[in-house]
Amino acid sequence: MIFVIGGSGFIGTVLGKGLTTEGKTFRNIDKQASPVFNAVTDIADVRKPEDIAKYLQRESPEDWVVLLAAEHRDDVAPTSLYYDVNVEGTEKVLQVMEEKGINKILFTSSVAVYGLNKENPTEAHPADPFNHYGKSKWEAEEVLRKWHQKDPQNRTLVIIRPTVVFGPGNKGNVYNLLKQIASGKFLMIGKGENKKSMAYVENISGFIRYCINQRMTGYQVFNYADKPDLSMNELVTVAEKALNKKLPSIRIPYGIGYLCGIGFDVLAKLSGKKLPISSVRVKKFCATTQFANEGVIKSGYKPAHTLEEGLASTLNAIMAEMQPK
Repeated sequence: MIFVIGGSGFIGTVLGKGLTTEGKTFRNIDKQASPVFNAVTDIADVRKPEDIAKYLQRESPEDWVVLLAAEHRDDVAPTSLYYDVNVEGTEKVLQVMEEKGINKILFTSSVAVYGLNKENPTEAHPADPFNHYGKSKWEAEEVLRKWHQKDPQNRTLVIIRPTVVFGPGNKGNVYNLLKQIASGKFLMIGKGENKKSMAYVENISGFIRYCINQRMTGYQVFNYADKPDLSMNELVTVAEKALNKKLPSIRIPYGIGYLCGIGFDVLAKLSGKKLPISSVRVKKFCATTQFANEGVIKSGYKPAHTLEEGLASTLNAIMAEMQPK
């Protein structure tokens, strides 16, 4: 049995479709209903072990837990939620796993544990998270490592650190960027030479399934990124090709863009509304975020889609959304 905790979200829904296609049996444990898999969904909060224990029932030594549940948005408030869910939630899941005798877990962490503007860090690079999301993910990893070290002969821990994940249906930062491009409202901030590692959701879902299908054992850590990395200028070129149109070439200097972001921060605080622009998002947009993925390559995994195919598929979905009903 594969127990997907937090499977009602974006990655979990795509993962569930992939598992179904492969004929795998899985249960989804989430605090929210699933848009696709309600028949195999149980409602529970990772912060409440008594709830998780109702549904996490050992069936065989080959049972896996895939822990996707996380607070991950830039604007989570209060910030203590990052630690309540990402760290303490992980502790609670491991507590129940110990009680039930389940010894295999795959955890989706994040390249946010490395911080910004690092030079293509490998999995061995020191942690240097710059925000609460990255800090909480690193703390969760430490909890998981301690769990594994208690019984390394019998326990399996696979940690996947994806780069920014995108795909049709996702409403995250890449979606917002691609929607601005598709609608012709995109303005480049900075020179556009900074490169970004990205992960197409179908490919990251495929890699999660690959790790399980290969019956990985021991302690494994993987950065996940679909190569080659694109600069922001190259990303615009790919979008122009997919959309078959030329985009505006106007550029805003970074300093001005960052000040505008601060202005939106003030407006968001005063209005109590979540706005699409913030100083953190401007900073992340202009940062170089490249990550090595040699571990995935060495594992033998071959992604089903190229990065350009993933971007084209996402842009096509956005264009379809924008069509008049």
